[in-house]
Order: sequence, then C-alpha cells, then structure tokens
Amino acid sequence: MRIFDPHVHMTSRTTDDYEAMAAAGVRAVVEPAFWLGQPRTSPGSFADYFDALIGWEPFRAGQFGIRHFATIALNPKEANDPRCREVLELVPRYLDKDAVVAVGEIGYDSMTPLEDLAFAAQLALAVEFDLPALVHTPHRDKVRGTQRSLDVVKESGIDPGRVVIDHLNEVTVELVRDSGCWLGFSIYPDTKMSPPRMVELLRRHGTDRMLVNSAADWGRSDPLLTRRTGEAMLAAGFGEDDVDRVLWRNPVEFYGQSGRLDLSDADAPADFAGNSIKRGGA
Repeated sequence: MRIFDPHVHMTSRTTDDYEAMAAAGVRAVVEPAFWLGQPRTSPGSFADYFDALIGWEPFRAGQFGIRHFATIALNPKEANDPRCREVLELVPRYLDKDAVVAVGEIGYDSMTPLEDLAFAAQLALAVEFDLPALVHTPHRDKVRGTQRSLDVVKESGIDPGRVVIDHLNEVTVELVRDSGCWLGFSIYPDTKMSPPRMVELLRRHGTDRMLVNSAADWGRSDPLLTRRTGEAMLAAGFGEDDVDRVLWRNPVEFYGQSGRLDLSDADAPADFAGNSIKRGGA
C-alpha cells in the first residue's frame, strides 16, 4: 500500500513518526504552513518557520525515504493578528521554491474581516504563481464556513479544480462535491473523521477528487490513520485499485498541478503489505 499524505504537520512530530510512517507505506507527504500552537510575535518567526519547511523537514523525511513537499501561507488563525500582516509580503518569496506545491493553509478560522482579506489575497497569489490552493474550513460553524469558502473561491476566479476544500465531514461534503473543487478529509482519533466514517463517505460519494489525510499536528492525532483508512476500505470490500486511487493517485494528481512533484522512484508499485516492488529486475 503506497501512501501520499496530502496534509500532515511533521514539524510537530518526531523522527519515530517518520520511521513508523515509512514502515506503513507512506512515501510522500505535503506539510501545510499552520500555526505554532501559540501566537507568533513577528514576521521574522514566519521566515524561520518557512525556511524549515523547505529545508530541514525535507532532510528529516529523506532519512526515512519519504519525499517531503510544503504549502506556504499566512494561516487563517494568525491572519487576525496585526503583528502578522506583513507575512503576506513575505509569502511570495517562498512560492517560487521548488518544494512548494501549493498556497496553504488559507481560509477561515473565525470568519473575520481580516481573514476575508488574507484569504482573497492568497488566492490571488495562487493564480499569480500558477499553484493549487489548500483551503482550511473552520472547526466551528462549519457549514456556513464551507459555503463562504466556496463563495470566495468562486469570486477569486481560480479554477476550482486547483483548489482542495479540507477538513470536510458528512454535513459539508455535498456542498463541495458539485463545486469542481477537490474534497479533503482529516482522519483523527477522537474528532473530525474516523476510518469507518470515511469509508462510508467513499461508498456513498465515490473516490473521485477525494483526498484523505492525517493532518497530524501538536495535539492528539495519528500520522498512521491514512494507512488505517486504506485497511478499512479493503475490509469493507473496496479493491486495491480504489485504495491506491484515494491514498496515492489522487494526491499526486492534485499537487501535480504545481509542476513541482518530483517523486522519482517513490511511486514504484507496492504489494499490500507495504513493500516496494523494484523496477528493472532484481
């Protein structure tokens, strides 16, 4: 089972996590820029963080054979802090970097006017730099936040096929399904989505444009829940090709729109015990 986790915050994880992920079949990850867990106090702290996302984290991941890519943005939560407004002037410097495959996370936390401004400005950057966009939907008032996110995407003029609306669940999936945007689902131990719930949504809505991620971060989360979702799909009667589409080919197709996905041999076929099958002989 080959796995591409399209949304995981490895900055908050340990090398033990990388080792366990590699053993479970994770071969590539995208790490979106997000908040620190406490307020950052200056744009300079963002510069250090962005540098780590495109430098240190790819090195850490590479030690375990995992390809690491990033998305860069001023996240919605910190878009409300006036000390962080200058970060919007910093973001374009990083959107030219080879390992940056999208603008994100952008979108809403509390749906404030400042979040509106940051969201619209960074969708414009996605268009300017010809990159996909990763949109965070709020954890509160989710239906209204998801609908507003779709409205802003439409207002921006960006091709909806270059946008993923993330952190969806049963009450928001239908809002996004017919929009042309990609659908992102975060699998968590206690909150958001679980593997059985995800399997039921896949049964109901199919595998097209579906992205399954662990969104593992500082809190209680599990970077192996992508693997658990694949196992739950198999147990529920989905085929190996369905699992490969959801856990590998879909994220490759979405982030491949950046023109920057260098996966080389990371996408070699695998058996469903998680072992790579070498090309070109023994």
